[in-house]
Amino acid sequence: MREAGAALAVESRRFSEYGWMRGTSGNLSVVVNRDPLLLAVTASGVEKSELTEHDVVLIDETGRAADPADPRPPSAEAGLHSHIAARTGAGAVFHVHALDAVVAGHRWPEGVEFRDMEMLKGLGHRAHGTTIRIPVIPNHQDMRVEGECFDAEYLPATDLVPEVPAVIIANHGIHAWGADVAAARRHLEIAEWLLRFAVAIR
Repeated sequence: MREAGAALAVESRRFSEYGWMRGTSGNLSVVVNRDPLLLAVTASGVEKSELTEHDVVLIDETGRAADPADPRPPSAEAGLHSHIAARTGAGAVFHVHALDAVVAGHRWPEGVEFRDMEMLKGLGHRAHGTTIRIPVIPNHQDMRVEGECFDAEYLPATDLVPEVPAVIIANHGIHAWGADVAAARRHLEIAEWLLRFAVAIR
């Protein structure tokens, strides 16, 4: 847990400096066990620019606290973190409140499409000849409902609209994920750059 907490603290400070995790907003997680699924997720109510290796909570596959000796509540979106990790096989899931992601989700509620851009390579796709779509799902306080929305938008990927390791939560923020912390960071940073570009040229 301490190693996971240290890694998330580094990322939390990085994203706070970007302005993506203002105050206590946003949450990050990393898988610490696959079977059964257990994740270390940032604790609720912690100033993200001041996060330490101790400010993480262990959650199970439902998003509930998994350590009875730890009274701290996990982040409100913990259930979606565990859902994404279970559905995609991700080793880390990051959620931030990047402004351009929220604006893009508001402008394009059916999803934000990109084609013929070099940055697509960083999301695992060819720079040319492939159209990708970052899905937008409704914001809901019940993470079970949020998980169902995620499945409806993300899982039906096809050759024409391939999987993208990111999803926008309408009027809320963006989740991105990857095989490990480095991949999740890369996918988040690239998705945010693409969304910033889309907003800027509208």
